[in-house]
Amino acid sequence: MNQVTDTLISFLLPEGILDYFELTKADKDSIGFNIYLEEKNIAPSGYQKHELESKGFFPETRIQDFPIRGHKVALCVKRRRWTVIKDGTIISRDWDLVIKGTRMTTEFGLFLKGIFG
Repeated sequence: MNQVTDTLISFLLPEGILDYFELTKADKDSIGFNIYLEEKNIAPSGYQKHELESKGFFPETRIQDFPIRGHKVALCVKRRRWTVIKDGTIISRDWDLVIKGTRMTTEFGLFLKGIFG
């Protein structure tokens, strides 16, 4: 994608989401628009001083968002997981802590709730 497309799509996303996720792709199919997001490789809170190795992503989660011009919109989200090198523990970002520890919009909070149910 190019910068103009990225900018336009970012206006459609919940405010603050691009702090934590990277826009990787957007497409349209027979059902509607799909916007693909991958969690950035930024160490979760409490693990900034640990040596971590990214171990890929959890299975993609699809979240229905507000329709655009009569078309359904799905946010296709891939959350990252890491291994703590020292002890082999698998970790991921605790979104409950992110919600409590930062100022974010209600919309972004509802988006995160959509990921976790």
